Amino acid sequence: MGVTKVAAMHALVVYESMFGNTRAIAEAVADGLREVGEADVYEVASAPTSAPDVDLVVVGGPTHAFGMTRSSTRQSAKEQAPDGVVVSEAGGVREWLHALPTATKHPCAAAFDTRVAPARVPGSAAKGIAKRLRGKGFAVVVRPKTFWVSGTPGPLLDGELDQARAWGREVGRARISVGG
Repeated sequence: MGVTKVAAMHALVVYESMFGNTRAIAEAVADGLREVGEADVYEVASAPTSAPDVDLVVVGGPTHAFGMTRSSTRQSAKEQAPDGVVVSEAGGVREWLHALPTATKHPCAAAFDTRVAPARVPGSAAKGIAKRLRGKGFAVVVRPKTFWVSGTPGPLLDGELDQARAWGREVGRARISVGG
């Protein structure tokens, strides 16, 4: 009898970030995913909208005004940046998701966001991202996840990068259990 091999998982992690906090979380999530497969990380402006060899898409962005960023909230973030420069200058995950074609082979997905703690304001970019991914035919394999920052420009709260790596492993394992 031969040994059954599990097909390698290949993930695409797409993020939007203003001050670098969401980028750091995306990189940590990818590190966790790499413990169970391959993971490529893209800032949203350079992210492909078509990747036929990808079987897991993980998308994240900051929560602005109760949900995903918009042009006006990105401009506000740019005005708050000490040097007037933000990581994601050209568009955001909202626009990327709009351009994403409907999935035809039922790939899996997961969504995350960063939010200012304590979260007294309702809304979540991650929930909006997950909803749009489902609408595009993706199977969302875990609940949307929030990672916390101490203020608008950050930094991340202590332990959030470790939690992001652990969540990445969880997402990868969930994808493998769903997709074989």
